Amino acid sequence: MVVLGASGATGRHVVSTALSRGHQAVALVRRPGTFTPQEKLLEVTWPDVKDTATLTAALPGADIVISTLGGAGNGPTTVCTDGIRSAVRAMGATGVNRLIALSAHGVLETHDKSLYSRAVWANVAERMRDKETMEPLITASGLNWTIVRPPKLSDHDAIGKYTAGTDLPIRLWSSIGRADLAAFLIDEAETPRYAHACPRVIR
Repeated sequence: MVVLGASGATGRHVVSTALSRGHQAVALVRRPGTFTPQEKLLEVTWPDVKDTATLTAALPGADIVISTLGGAGNGPTTVCTDGIRSAVRAMGATGVNRLIALSAHGVLETHDKSLYSRAVWANVAERMRDKETMEPLITASGLNWTIVRPPKLSDHDAIGKYTAGTDLPIRLWSSIGRADLAAFLIDEAETPRYAHACPRVIR
């Protein structure tokens, strides 16, 4: 599997979880030497998410792409949109058809008047806008896609369980740990349950 945004906080968990389950992982990172060299891990430097050629070269032999791309800071960002645009093009060129992309609860039809949605847009509106322009690229791609929309992410240790579903109520206090989110992403990669769907996942 190929992991986009592998050097980020969630991406690192996805890579480590994939390796712990015996998968071969290709980690797309901004800077070389992000990961300690190990068996079944190939690190590919990808500093520019608009660089479709590098991504295309990394995909042959893969069966799935997992995107954990996300913008940093509170200013304008197009990292998710640009990265997914590159991914869709690269996947079309190489015949890789399965895409799992990390988005966020509160975008598009879930951008409603709930306390959670209002709070997240008040705090990270630019990142939410980026995900809102990313998602239509995925749904129109013709790929076998899953868009995962978690609530707030935390860095607490894995608790070893999660609850997932397309209609889960998301409250102001809802959250999921990155380690448990990574487990869900790998579970979905191994046994697809949400093809062409937008599941939410909470602790």
